[in-house]
Amino acid sequence: MAESKLPYRRIVLKISGEGFCRRGGWGIDADELARIAREVRLVTEEAVQVAIVVGGGNFLRGANAARDTSIPEATAHYMGMLATVMNALALQEALELLGTETRVQSAIAIAACCEPFIRRRCIRHLEKNRVVILAAGTGRPFVTTDTAAALAAVEINADVVLKATKVDGVYTADPHKDPDAKFYATLTYHDVIQQGLKVMDVSAIDLCQTHHVPIVVFDLTIPGIMRRVVKGEVCGTKITT
Repeated sequence: MAESKLPYRRIVLKISGEGFCRRGGWGIDADELARIAREVRLVTEEAVQVAIVVGGGNFLRGANAARDTSIPEATAHYMGMLATVMNALALQEALELLGTETRVQSAIAIAACCEPFIRRRCIRHLEKNRVVILAAGTGRPFVTTDTAAALAAVEINADVVLKATKVDGVYTADPHKDPDAKFYATLTYHDVIQQGLKVMDVSAIDLCQTHHVPIVVFDLTIPGIMRRVVKGEVCGTKITT
């Protein structure tokens, strides 16, 4: 595959667990899974190296499980990490059905179905044009997959973090609930933190700011949009210095 001449040579795509199901749904929806795989496939065809960090909220959120049960919060967070592994394995199979070679690397040891995350091995997979799906967050409780995505981007020298949502960018409020919500085409890291905008966790924003990794927030439900983003088109909201 030819070397990419696009603005972003290597990306980290962050997909929340909710991306795997319909709005308000639970678990993995076959159509949503196939849609994600198709969008990723389109990007790989542009010779862009893709690492994906997946959430697990479509199955379980650690903080919620701890709040609603007698399960200690640390244990509940580990359960949430296992939920991300289920999404990662499902996405791997969907991508490989499309002919995209894929590896799953987990931050917690699950030798039967995942490689361990090893930075140099991850980078080598990317250099061989394999999609790498990073599961289990950071491998430690009390840390979100947003932070895991920012950390992964810094570790593997990614050019950008793409935050896939079901909204076309960042607004002052939830546009599904507030028709007067204002859309932001661009923001600074400082704006996001100071205004308390619900983009990514503050720790994730801080990591990206410290290491000069831009973030693009976009709506993955729009066909072909991720390919447009990596080609440098103005889509969604871009967060930089």
